[in-house]
Amino acid sequence: VQLQASGGGLVQAGGSLRLSCEASGRTFSNYIMGWFRQAPGKEREFVAAISWSDGRTDYADSVKGRFTISRDNAKKMVDLQMNSLKPEDTAVYYCAIDVGAIRIMRRSYAYDYWGQGTLVTVSS
Repeated sequence: VQLQASGGGLVQAGGSLRLSCEASGRTFSNYIMGWFRQAPGKEREFVAAISWSDGRTDYADSVKGRFTISRDNAKKMVDLQMNSLKPEDTAVYYCAIDVGAIRIMRRSYAYDYWGQGTLVTVSS
């Protein structure tokens, strides 16, 4: 499975960005796709995830109400719409897939495949 993330960039505080992640390779009947982020000097943290089978979502408290995760089953893509961005959202964002999963996990070790990361910089 290969994951290709895109859409990062530089934006001012209060602005918006949309990240996309396209999956290719093997397909599975059940999996979770998630977004994580890692700021300089910090551990990788969970941002949001979505169940491919039924669209259930989960968000970190820090992004709830500002970020929206969505999926396009036909294109095997998951998007992360980020609104009202804050300087503390600055990080490298990674998409990941938890193969065979039904329950959404927030721990990075649960995810089997990772994209290359895309940098989001929010200026104050």
